[in-house]
Amino acid sequence: MAAFSWMSWTPPIAVFFICIALMLVGMTIWEIRSPTVERKGFLPLRTTRGDRLFIGLLSAAYINLAWVGLTDLDQWYAAALGLLALVIVMRKG
Repeated sequence: MAAFSWMSWTPPIAVFFICIALMLVGMTIWEIRSPTVERKGFLPLRTTRGDRLFIGLLSAAYINLAWVGLTDLDQWYAAALGLLALVIVMRKG
């Protein structure tokens, strides 16, 4: 019989995935109500809101991975820094 490895659903993991789902639903509603226009910010390409959300989420993920690999400090600091990066990319990117 094959052994299966299941993901451990802790409250922080559940909150993370719920927040991602809510962001996607919110962005979909926002896009339906107000279609996006490409714009140029500090990123080296023209982006839409969806592009900036994707880039911001990737940035937050890389910040968290770097934090885990390079420091022994509390992970909540990395989460706050990742959220800040997401907000900056969404607003100014």
